Amino acid sequence: MTIIIIIITVIISLGAFSNAVVFNKLKFNAYAIYNGREWFRFFTHALIHADWGHLLINMFVLYSFGTMVEDFYLFYFGTKGYLFFITLYVGSVVFSSVPSFEKNKNNAYYNAVGASGAVSAVLFASILFYPTGKIMLMLIPIPIPSFVFGILYLIYSAYMAKRNVDNVGHDAHFYGAVFGFLFTILLKPKLFMLFIDQIMKYIGMA
Repeated sequence: MTIIIIIITVIISLGAFSNAVVFNKLKFNAYAIYNGREWFRFFTHALIHADWGHLLINMFVLYSFGTMVEDFYLFYFGTKGYLFFITLYVGSVVFSSVPSFEKNKNNAYYNAVGASGAVSAVLFASILFYPTGKIMLMLIPIPIPSFVFGILYLIYSAYMAKRNVDNVGHDAHFYGAVFGFLFTILLKPKLFMLFIDQIMKYIGMA
């Protein structure tokens, strides 16, 4: 499913790069959703991206962690894992956009695009499954445990969302991450205890 999502997203994003009408029709605009009842924008904005860099980063992260999450879903849920994975992805697209919708539903100039909220959800589902895995950041050229990265990611996203000084959807990053983590726990609550157990063993071995 990860590969299929990537292929669809890349095709539609590339088409929107050269077609402003398509881009403007699919982008997230809270004002158009609220006043024009264009609810489809809650979903379609994840299929388009601002530029090549935005698209490549999101698809690279999705590919890197999505296939692993799929494997875990299939291991724990059998063939239902495919349905749950799609629900994780699509659900996070909507859930991560709700705070921005509430804040900007009367602001005609607010727009957002990209699958960052859903990608964050997939990333945090992977952290739940494998919290002691290693993630490397460009600014921190050494591998750090996934659960440590997750904590830093949430703190940074919440801080930047509050400051609102750039053009990045930090709200979507934060709420997408929360959705991915909690949704997977709701599917199988014992995963949280396995998550804690892995961290405790890691700390004990450090």
